[in-house]
Amino acid sequence: QVQLVESGGGFVQAGGSLRLSCKASGRTFEGYTMGWFRQAPGKEREFVARISWSGGNAYYADPVKGRCTISSDIPKMTVYLQMNSLKVEDTAVYYCAARRGLMFGSGSPSVDMFDSWGQGTQVTVSS
Repeated sequence: QVQLVESGGGFVQAGGSLRLSCKASGRTFEGYTMGWFRQAPGKEREFVARISWSGGNAYYADPVKGRCTISSDIPKMTVYLQMNSLKVEDTAVYYCAARRGLMFGSGSPSVDMFDSWGQGTQVTVSS
């Protein structure tokens, strides 16, 4: 059974940085795509970034492109989301997700394309 546990959220001022972590367990993830999504109060969950478990095929949503970096550490079974130059509008609960199968090219995946989800970690950016 896939388990995803996020950590690293917190309270930060605009312009600051945070690194979110997603610890994965329960199976081998070779051939999986890992993603980060976020959900702000009153809004739908939206795509942030994705990467193949092996570390390739990274893709970012336009609002975070150039400010965020997604990466994977296979020995640690962990996926990271480094977020820099944070903005107030980045405030949301951030969720890690896993999908069996690789994704290529451009285009933001939808929520229903991912099979497993973590419980989320809160990121709050103040002005």
